[in-house]
Order: sequence, then structure tokens, then C-alpha cells
Amino acid sequence: MPVAIFDLDNTLITNDSDFMWNEYLVEHNLVDPLAYEEKNRQFYEDYQQGTLDINSYLRFSLQPLTQFPLEQLHQWRAEFVQQMIKPLVAPGTPALLEQHRQRGDTLLIISATNLFITEPIAQLLEVPHILSTVPEIKQGRYTGDFIGTPTFQQGKVTVLQDWLQEHDLDLDGSSFYSDSHNDLPLLELVEYPVAVNPDQILLARAEELQWPVLDLRK
Repeated sequence: MPVAIFDLDNTLITNDSDFMWNEYLVEHNLVDPLAYEEKNRQFYEDYQQGTLDINSYLRFSLQPLTQFPLEQLHQWRAEFVQQMIKPLVAPGTPALLEQHRQRGDTLLIISATNLFITEPIAQLLEVPHILSTVPEIKQGRYTGDFIGTPTFQQGKVTVLQDWLQEHDLDLDGSSFYSDSHNDLPLLELVEYPVAVNPDQILLARAEELQWPVLDLRK
């Protein structure tokens, strides 16, 4: 059974959910607004430039989760998804996902954004499988650490290969949709890579290799 793999941020949705969650924290004064927003923007610029230190970023982004009980975090997260993420689903996303469902493909989102944020978004999009960096929970609270390999750059390939083995699947006939040059390791691995609203580096690579370029925002 072919696997249809999708990046999330700026691919299936029209903004970055990780960045938006941090903005939500700032807007609701759940973090130090000035210091946190400045760091958030700097990390996002690093991501766009392909220079992000993923371990430093994860320490930054997971730390606020340690400050609140799970029940309260889940309430805020539900509000965040409803108010800030649902309107950002790209217009072409539902039809693309349905196309792969009709083909009988296994649908999978793989995202560098951590699972606390991505899991309810995958549920919103009715995508049954999600691979994201897993935040650690001990004694009912987030620790600020993460489990396993971060799903970023080559880490997406590592985590995906483990998942395929666990599910007795392979990449025959597989496709991967992404907007970011950070995903080139996985795009170059699948049978049908697709650049979705690509950044300039990815667009140049897609044109060089004659990959399809898709605009889900129309």
C-alpha cells in the first residue's frame, strides 16, 4: 500500500503551527511577551535559512509546557486549533487528502513541530498517522525534554524508516509533499516528491529535477 506523506506547516496549512502556538502564548501573556517573541522570531528565521539548532529550539518551545497542568494546556490547545489553525487550512488541502484516500494510500503527516501541537491538527485534517517530535511526560507533566529523534531534516528520514518497519510498509509508490528545503532529504528519498508553495531553495531544486510544483493556497 503506497504511503502519501505530508509536511504540515506552510504545506497543508498556510502558516507555521509551531510559530503560531508561540504567538498564542505571547498574546495570552503565558510567557514573557517581549523576550519570548524575539526568540521565537529568531528561531523561525533560522529555520527558513536552514540553520536551525533543533535541540536549542526544542528546549525553548517545550519549556512553557512544563509550567502548567495537562488539563489546562489541552484547553488552551483546543482553543488555539479552533481559532488560529482551522482558518489556516489551505483551500486545496481537503481535495488533495481525499484524492489519496480514494486511491487507498496510507496517509501520514510528518512534521518538525512537536506532537503536542500537531496531534490535534492531524485529527482536524482526518489524517490517521502523525510523526512529530515527542515531548516527554513524567508523572503527568511535561518535562521540557523530548523522546527519540527530532523529526527535522535527516531526522524525518530516520523516524519514518522506523515507522515503516513497524507497520510493515515501504516507500514503493510513495509521495511526499513539502514547502521547505529542510525536507530535501526525504523529498529525494520518495518516489513522487512534490514541492508545495516552495521556498526559493526548494523551488530551484524542484525545477532542476523536474518535480511537480503545487499551490494549495488557490
